[in-house]
Amino acid sequence: MTAPQSFTGDANPYGGGDPYADYRTADFPFTRYADLADRRLGAAVVAANDEFFAQRENLLLPGAAVFDPEHFGHKGKIMDGWETRRRRGVSAEHPWPTAEDHDWALVRLGAPGVVRGIVVDTAHFRGNYPQAVSVEGTSVPGSPSPEELLADEVKWTTLVPRTPVGGHAANGFAVQVEQRFTHLRVNQHPDGGIARLRVYGEVVPDPRWLSALGTFDVVALENGGQVEDASDLFYSPAANTIQPGRSRKMDDGWETRRRRDDGHDWIRYRLAAQSEIRALEIDTAYLKGNSAGWASVSVRNGDTGEWTEILPRTRLQPDTNHRFTLAAPAVGTHARVDIFPDGGISRLRLFGSLTEQGASALTARHQELGG
Repeated sequence: MTAPQSFTGDANPYGGGDPYADYRTADFPFTRYADLADRRLGAAVVAANDEFFAQRENLLLPGAAVFDPEHFGHKGKIMDGWETRRRRGVSAEHPWPTAEDHDWALVRLGAPGVVRGIVVDTAHFRGNYPQAVSVEGTSVPGSPSPEELLADEVKWTTLVPRTPVGGHAANGFAVQVEQRFTHLRVNQHPDGGIARLRVYGEVVPDPRWLSALGTFDVVALENGGQVEDASDLFYSPAANTIQPGRSRKMDDGWETRRRRDDGHDWIRYRLAAQSEIRALEIDTAYLKGNSAGWASVSVRNGDTGEWTEILPRTRLQPDTNHRFTLAAPAVGTHARVDIFPDGGISRLRLFGSLTEQGASALTARHQELGG
């Protein structure tokens, strides 16, 4: 899938008022996956060949890009994104850049995984966006330097071929490559600016690392857990509940709208692999007047297994981390937290280890995807 044709080309010059009033976007199905380039997971832009007008690190900032029409510096207009200088040709007779000229940035994914879709957001870049973009991926173990990533022996796989994009638009690309990647190279042809980069996909952890840890959080995003579905996403993504670390503000958790019926809200998760769970945490940090009143946790073994409750409906306190140990280990591949009647939690942690079957399945998938 390439960027919709209606996105290609200039946006109108900014005419005042809401800078997002004429922003072009679409509903991309792949955004249901986690952002592998999330700074909370440890992602970073490790290098760029040019960042004359705006720093490369802006690419991964959380939230939408902001625009201040009066904000200028000694180099020119200050943009909330990554912006390179204008490329020129080699002489007065050939003042134009060549077809091969381009700028690039190297991105280390916060968690290695399979990329399902990429959004190259050119918000507020109306006449200074790239004509086209392309994205490549590679898998390099350890913590390679930019020089090591750019070495001739490193193999790069095309995830997004060179494709025209539009200014002031969310240019979305579905990716069909079944491989595990650790780094991306984002290219803009020939130059210009990109506000934000989002890389949606599935985390594929290193099974050797998980084996060495022994006991770990089997639902954590960084360890390969993922949210499959949730009853309500009105205020915040359910995937916040399995992000690294403790929540640092209210919107860094999961909060539902206020219910006016006799129902309740829930999140369903897929674990890293089949696991044996021995302890759990439910954290309501920063949720004070809007935390869930009660919660229960259940597990299921397999896609069609029966749900077994491992934590009965239990009263929760606001802004508190609740810890529970299980009388007997619970084996499962999926988990579900139910909150009553509504409200929110900031984090769910399920501590345990992979079963022999789970470790074998994860190892096989890791090898299949080139890990």
